[in-house]
Amino acid sequence: MSASRSRGPPERSAGRVDTWVVSQKPRIMNDYRDLIWSMIPLVLICVVLAAVASQCTFTAHGPTPGQVPKFDVQSALHDDAKVLPFPIRDPEVPSDWQSNSGSRDTITGPSGGTISTVGYITGNGTYIQLSQSNATESAFADHVVKTRSPSGSRTVGDQKWTVYHVEGSETAWISDFGASRVLIKGAAGESAYQALAQAVGTAAPLQS
Repeated sequence: MSASRSRGPPERSAGRVDTWVVSQKPRIMNDYRDLIWSMIPLVLICVVLAAVASQCTFTAHGPTPGQVPKFDVQSALHDDAKVLPFPIRDPEVPSDWQSNSGSRDTITGPSGGTISTVGYITGNGTYIQLSQSNATESAFADHVVKTRSPSGSRTVGDQKWTVYHVEGSETAWISDFGASRVLIKGAAGESAYQALAQAVGTAAPLQS
């Protein structure tokens, strides 16, 4: 009888490599999860845009004028009259004008001096400033308008006003009141210049 041989594991042939396939989840499950994560930044962007849009308003008639800042021009000019070494005038401007600003400046040099400035918003919504100084007219013009050469003149009431203008800038009117010079400048039209010049010309100096 032939000897029986026990059956063991099959012999591997030379050069054979066994491989195992790892089980993976269905791709559709990964697709849903990737889609959700990819949508999160988009949702955040939409939230930000909605918040910005809620702060904006639209009007078919153009931008709405902002509120004019409140400024006590009478108190400012009275204070300047007490401390500055030249006469200060507080003109009675049209009732629909609103004062909105005030400041002081200094022109250096032997022809210089101190400048007292207040600003108004006219009834048309344009700005015009009134500056008063003890500087000479030429130094005043050079400091504010960057020119010493006049381009014309106007007479309002009994007061003569010299016109200074540089291309691309606002026109300035300057008048000599003896102990002080007065300058008018701004984006307002000729009628506003005339109104302010008239008001200054009839205003008495404030008590110091």
